[in-house]
Amino acid sequence: MMVVSPVLLVKVIESGVNVRARYYDDLAEHEIILNSVITYWWANNLPPAKKFLELFDSVIKRTINEIIPHKILNLKYDVKANQNLDDASELEIDLISVDADGIGFKIDGGTISLKGLRKVDEDFEVKEVSLSFDQSIETPDIVLKKYKEMKE
Repeated sequence: MMVVSPVLLVKVIESGVNVRARYYDDLAEHEIILNSVITYWWANNLPPAKKFLELFDSVIKRTINEIIPHKILNLKYDVKANQNLDDASELEIDLISVDADGIGFKIDGGTISLKGLRKVDEDFEVKEVSLSFDQSIETPDIVLKKYKEMKE
């Protein structure tokens, strides 16, 4: 018997980042449209690299919840940035592992690179920063109930 693993595909597309999850015939897909969110972050003086990682986490969680409603999502990834996350204009994210309530996902295209997250001055000092994230993100019960109802 062959066990089919759910697949998570993350890739950079022209307008931003595409996150797609597939399990058997179920497919869920979301796009992070970079122009609009970056414009918002700039206008509100928010650190784009840091904000992108928060958005990335929540989009992965929502996408997976639509095909496999789950309580706990474990996400592991490494990040390389060209400065600390408050000041970085470039990010490289390498997705290492994703599991929803113990169901592991096969990761397809797990490395994405983003440039131009913020305007940098000529005196911008590149300082390679490497970080590892290992998070457990919980789905609130009321939200989990809604995802389960959507699946029925």
